[in-house]
Amino acid sequence: METSALLKLTAATLVGLAVLIGLGVWQLQRLEWKEGLIARIEARTERKPVSLERAIEMSERQGNLSYLPVRAEGRFHHKRERYLYAISLDGEPGWHVITPLETVDGTVVLVDRGFVPDKLRDPKTRPQGQIQEVVSVTGLIRTSEKPSLFIPDNDPKANQWFSRDLGAMARSMFPGGTVQVAPFFLEAVAGEVPGGWPKAGQTRLRLTNNHLQYALTWFGLAACLIAVYGFYVWGAYREKRP
Repeated sequence: METSALLKLTAATLVGLAVLIGLGVWQLQRLEWKEGLIARIEARTERKPVSLERAIEMSERQGNLSYLPVRAEGRFHHKRERYLYAISLDGEPGWHVITPLETVDGTVVLVDRGFVPDKLRDPKTRPQGQIQEVVSVTGLIRTSEKPSLFIPDNDPKANQWFSRDLGAMARSMFPGGTVQVAPFFLEAVAGEVPGGWPKAGQTRLRLTNNHLQYALTWFGLAACLIAVYGFYVWGAYREKRP
């Protein structure tokens, strides 16, 4: 092998190694982040529920309080239901029913009451679940989701939502911005509902964590690249020997 060709091959190999090792290190960093996130979720979900008023105060000071249990008491405004497309924990496509809850003191929080299949999206098909009296709801704090290229745009006019957007949902429920809502959603925990729908307790608490496997894959490819480079150079060296 000519010296110039060997230099080009070596340079290309080093670039490839840098990319593969960089990806492996990045996955290790993601692993550390994911393990920390899982630990925070487990710690928060095990706490006793705080009041809605307390949760709003904490949110103003600490920011994102995702998965913190909160208890709120009030009446649902069922006529302002919004429907968020989702796959249930059982794998069935349908909708999450998001309804504003107004407390005695006038505070409003958007509650994800749970899942309904498409055939039960119309509230007329589940009248028993449209509770009119004052209720006590316990839910986990959830925040708005960032739009993604793989998720359709929300369609407020058709009342079809594909990502949680607190501001847009609140504006669609209360046009003109006359009502101030809590700075987070509450995702209701599992509990009995008259008629069985919506089915609460749909929060996904078990997060996928395959980052260690991905890191080992990238490092393994880097090792393979080194081996291929070594065998190729050694073979070329042997052929060149007299």
